[in-house]
Amino acid sequence: MFTMFRENVRIALKSIQTQLLRTILTVLIIAIGITALVGILSAVSALENTISSDFSSMGANTFNIQRYEFTTQRQSGREAQKINPIISYQEVKAFEESYTFPYTSTSISFVGSGTAEVKYENKKTDPEVAILGVNEHYIQNSGLDVENGRELNYFDVVNNNSVCVVGSDIVKALLPNLNPLDKTISIRGAKFKIVGVLKSKGSTFGNNLDLRVLIPLQKARSVFTQPDINYSLSIKTDKKDMLDGAQDEAILTFRNIRGLNPVEKNNFGIERSDDLLNRIADITQYLYIAAWVISIITITGSSIALMNILFVSVTERTREIGVRKALGAKKKTIAAQFFMEAIVIGQLGGILGIILGVLIGYLVASLAEFNFAIPWLAMFSAFTIAFIVAIVAGLFPAVKAARLDPVESLRYE
Repeated sequence: MFTMFRENVRIALKSIQTQLLRTILTVLIIAIGITALVGILSAVSALENTISSDFSSMGANTFNIQRYEFTTQRQSGREAQKINPIISYQEVKAFEESYTFPYTSTSISFVGSGTAEVKYENKKTDPEVAILGVNEHYIQNSGLDVENGRELNYFDVVNNNSVCVVGSDIVKALLPNLNPLDKTISIRGAKFKIVGVLKSKGSTFGNNLDLRVLIPLQKARSVFTQPDINYSLSIKTDKKDMLDGAQDEAILTFRNIRGLNPVEKNNFGIERSDDLLNRIADITQYLYIAAWVISIITITGSSIALMNILFVSVTERTREIGVRKALGAKKKTIAAQFFMEAIVIGQLGGILGIILGVLIGYLVASLAEFNFAIPWLAMFSAFTIAFIVAIVAGLFPAVKAARLDPVESLRYE
């Protein structure tokens, strides 16, 4: 049995060598379909991994109150776009004092500047550092970790201490090969002592999450005095089963602060990390469908091409088939030979497509700074599809070859 299988493989490889140009073209056609599938699935998977990791860092037990919802609703031309009022400092302080749901912590924050310049002695960063004013709960509620030093605490906030926690890239830019703790940096002329360094989070869509400085809320308000500053609230529950109740209570509390009557809609947004992940999953689902549609169309074409080359091969080798039958070869032996040719060509195309697809996915992930992961599911799917293509494309030519009359085949010119 094994000897027969090995012989069929040898004959298949020899036949492929005699039709090298057509074989290469067919392999490339199959590879294009597999490349489209693996490449798109790899890129989408990398995108999904990156966004999911970023949003899941908020924590499964966290929700935010902000000016707008995460998504912008489409409105017709006859509808005026709804503009929500900013969330003011007075409102977030009133919420902090009024919201007493058990086992929760409330974070208050605002972005003082997204294009600040940070200085240390004679060094300075590019003007692309984000400066955030935060309270003592911000770091934990945002899913951040302090790699070196400590977090901002309650006394830093209430006493307006001139301290800060910086991103890892700030240390690389200003304090290479130095212990950053207790070093003093300057922001808009104000001095801040570094008490902690955040663990690196990387960047997403060109937004470097490690180029930021966190300073106490009240101190930030004295440095950044522009009007109409918009604040954000983040509420974290210690117990996941209390999340829905905490969210309902937060909505009611903020509606009362805003003075909304029962029939008025919320003029603020509320988002949960799991809601964002579900929306991301819905978006990527369409990308996955598009990948399969593109690849199926291409693979259908490659199946037809492979079937045609095998039909041509059967026609060209009619006399060879007649000789083999005259020498005692059975129908199933002849059919197995052509099946083996189809499988070899299909797998060559599949392997080439998988390699190209993974490389394309990795290239896209590197350029977009996504978290690339080896697409095992896509690779397995591609291997399976290539095998199925070979079986389907090789079926009719194999049956035709097996049914050839040996006498007529010997007379064929």
